[in-house]
Amino acid sequence: MHITPDRVAAEHDWVRRRADVVVPILNETRGRLGELFETEVDTVREPTYQQEVDRVFADGEVAVNLAGYVALLRELDVDGDYPGFVVDEVLGRQLAATIAGGQPLSVLAQATFHVADVHTHGDADEVAGADDLDAALAAGFQTRLPGWDWRAAESPFSVDS
Repeated sequence: MHITPDRVAAEHDWVRRRADVVVPILNETRGRLGELFETEVDTVREPTYQQEVDRVFADGEVAVNLAGYVALLRELDVDGDYPGFVVDEVLGRQLAATIAGGQPLSVLAQATFHVADVHTHGDADEVAGADDLDAALAAGFQTRLPGWDWRAAESPFSVDS
């Protein structure tokens, strides 16, 4: 695999165009998490997702890594699928974390990836990494986008100096 600026632009475009698949998974995941944590979580619309994709890919150092993870998962297949279970999980977790940003959001995105992944199933004719890719995109973007009450206010743990 060779990642070039053109490849990064192509993966950015692919992730943007995937909104019709990713946004429903993202919102279903938010619904499940909201229910578990007994809170309301705002839904996300496709244009909001696409704007955030643009924002994340605008940082070249992040974009090259995102493009690499996306490209790997788009092509990853393993005979019998199950033997490849670990590698697509690792790539999915890392993609979600990279999208979410630094701590603590990256850890939340990795945990959220597993919630999304359990409920995301690809078609039989898709490569093994396809459903993990969709779950990772949903988990990463749902984590970084606003809509959670606990993120709307300033943390009570901030120290003024």
